[in-house]
This record gives sequence, C-alpha cells and structure tokens, in this order.
Amino acid sequence: MALPYLFDFWAMEHQLPPEWDWRTWVIMGGRGAGKTRAGSEWVRAQVEGAKPADPGRCHRIALVGETVDQVREVMIFGESGILACSPPDRRPEWQAGRKRLIWPNGAVAQVFSAHDPEGLRGPQFDGAWVDELAKWKRAQDTWDMLQFGLRLGESPRVCVTTTPRNVGVLKALLALTSTVVTSAPTEANAANLAASFLDEVKARYAGTRLGRQELEGVLLDDVEGALWTSSALEAGRVRAMPEMSRIVVAVDPPVTGHAGSDECGIVVVGAVTEGPVQDWRAYVLADASVRAASPAQWARAAISAMEQYGAEKLVAEVNQGGDLVESVIRQVDPLVPFKKVHASKGKAARAEPVAALYEQGRVHHVAGTLGELEDQMCRMTTHGYEGKGSPDRVDALVWALHDLMIEPGAKWRKPQVRAL
Repeated sequence: MALPYLFDFWAMEHQLPPEWDWRTWVIMGGRGAGKTRAGSEWVRAQVEGAKPADPGRCHRIALVGETVDQVREVMIFGESGILACSPPDRRPEWQAGRKRLIWPNGAVAQVFSAHDPEGLRGPQFDGAWVDELAKWKRAQDTWDMLQFGLRLGESPRVCVTTTPRNVGVLKALLALTSTVVTSAPTEANAANLAASFLDEVKARYAGTRLGRQELEGVLLDDVEGALWTSSALEAGRVRAMPEMSRIVVAVDPPVTGHAGSDECGIVVVGAVTEGPVQDWRAYVLADASVRAASPAQWARAAISAMEQYGAEKLVAEVNQGGDLVESVIRQVDPLVPFKKVHASKGKAARAEPVAALYEQGRVHHVAGTLGELEDQMCRMTTHGYEGKGSPDRVDALVWALHDLMIEPGAKWRKPQVRAL
C-alpha cells in the first residue's frame, strides 16, 4: 500500500517545506515535535523520482549530525529515520564501510560529523540535512564548511532540524533573508507520543524557561552580562517546598491603568527564616502578573494571589502612583496588610543583591508557570534591562526578596549594643 508513505497526506503543517524560494529551511520545535520525521521525508522528496529508478531533484546529499553514531542511529536507522520512512521499492542501501546511503536511482547521501568539520572539505553536494545544529560544539566551523560544499545543481538547499538554543550560529542563520522557519511545540505531535511522556515532562517543565525551549520550541536569549542565566535558574529549581515562615505578594504597578499599559508585575514569594541568616531560604511560588485594563483589575489579581497562598502582606512600589496605589488596593480590600516601598536606586542596582542571593543558592523557583518571569530575569544586566518594555515581573520579585531576605538579614547582622 502506498498511502503510509504519502507524507503530504499525513504531515502536520510545520513538517512541510514552505512553498516560496529559500536556501535554508529551519524546522525548530520542542522535543518529539516530529522534526526528525520531517527531515527524513524532505530527503526522500529531494532524491526520489516519479519511479524508483528515475532521478530526483538532488543526487548528492550530506547528512550532518553531532557524531557519526547519531547520524546513523537517529537520521538513518531511527524510528523516524530515512530507512523507516522509505517504501520497499525506494529504500536506500546502507554501506557501513563508506558511511553512505545509495538509492535505487543512484542518489547518494554521505554521513558527516560536526566533531570533524574538515571532513566536509572537498566533497560537494546539491542538498543537505543538518540535525540538532544548536547543540554542536563546533557548530560554526561545521556549518561554514558545509556551505562551501553546497555547490552542485541549480539551487542547493539545506533542511535544519533542531531544538532551539541560544547559540550564535542558529541566531545568525535565522536572521538571513534566505532562511525560512517552521516551528511547533511537543504537544503538536501528541498523537505519536506516549501519554506518560507528555504528562511527565509537562509536570516537570511546563511554564519554566527550560520548558519554553525544550517543549514549546521557543528560542530564548541569555544576554551578555545578565544577572541570571537559564542554567543557574534550572539548577535551583525545586518541585516541593518546606513550610514557609513568611509569604508576601509584591506588586510593581503600571504607571497608567488601561488596556495599552505595561503589565502589572505580581509575584508570590515565601521564605524559611529560621536559624542563622545564612541558612535562610526563599522560594518563588508564583507569577500572577496581569495586563490589566484598569487599576482595580490588577489590585484584585494581587489580593487574590494573597488569599490563594496565605500571604501575610502586600508589598507595592509607589514611586509612580504614590498614594493612589494604596487607595486602589484598599478599594478592593480595606483591611489588607500593606507596605509601601520607594525606589531610590535604579532597577539594576536594586536587583544585584537579589541576584547575589541566587548565586549563593538561597533562592529557589518552584516548578510552575514562571517562564515569563525567568525570561525577564535573563535579560536584566548590570547596565539595565535589555528586553522590550519594562521588567515589571523582575521588579516585583526584587521587592519581595528585599522584604523577606535582604532587609531582615541586614537587621539580623547589626551588632547589638547592650546597656551597661
């Protein structure tokens, strides 16, 4: 039966190449999103003709992975690899000694490793499939050598299948006008994945910065000089938390209150403050930030977060709104415990002592929906915020940790003078 091998019939939208002119097609998706199958089927579409012995668009293909073993085990022999996708009368022969595939029509695909960029010096191709470019240690050198070899045919093309990572070679490739991109999250391919796999990875990583990259297929930036990095945040993530000594909700209100305003940063943080100050630990429990159409809307969201987490008080910056901030909050709950804070330093200066707590391993993120907060954190540098708009979520986080850890810690350290 031919139907199982008619990929155009079964494919998801992100697995089909764009119709307009391009040099490089990047398929960027979460783990298990169907990238390998798309790459295998693209190779088939390039080398196969109308009949098994007829020539296709390409005659010499490069298959490039991080290692030769990975090319063989994933791209060629894997469950979604070239051999598994090929109908019996068009299935290529694997020549292990020469590390290549040969199709019935004479087309050849050679295997190359990103650990050996020089191996691409000399051979020439009219097409290439590159897998997991963003994880290669010698990505730029290998990519450059491949480009010099793509010199056969009228218009050599490359298919790149990769999980996104913040690396220069991928960012530069995406910036080219000759590059087209299709993307999809892991869940787009849920029908072909084990339900237990999806449940487990979503429970562990949904809403986190790592989850946005590995599950949603989003390319995230860590800017130079950032106070926080993705790897450090992941290292401090926890799935369970102890009983808290104190919990606060901190708010960074927008200057104005309408649909076009900045977000209102609302972050819930708890702390265990028993024993010596060096043993204190803080836990970021939730990011309840909202883009509110009115001041009353963000005030209700903040008080709702207090009630949900049993917070002892609401901490709010009042530099912009002054007494109006407290007035808005008390219209929603006249008795809410409320603390005003005033910013006398710039955002980066306020954030630096908080970042130091993270470096000491004293602040943990509880697995949950903290991805957007973490995005802002990884764009905050010693010179200021490198992202778009205002880092409202980070500001709220900073105020919460100042109230829970930094201010009480400073008082704890002050020498006590006893009366004589």
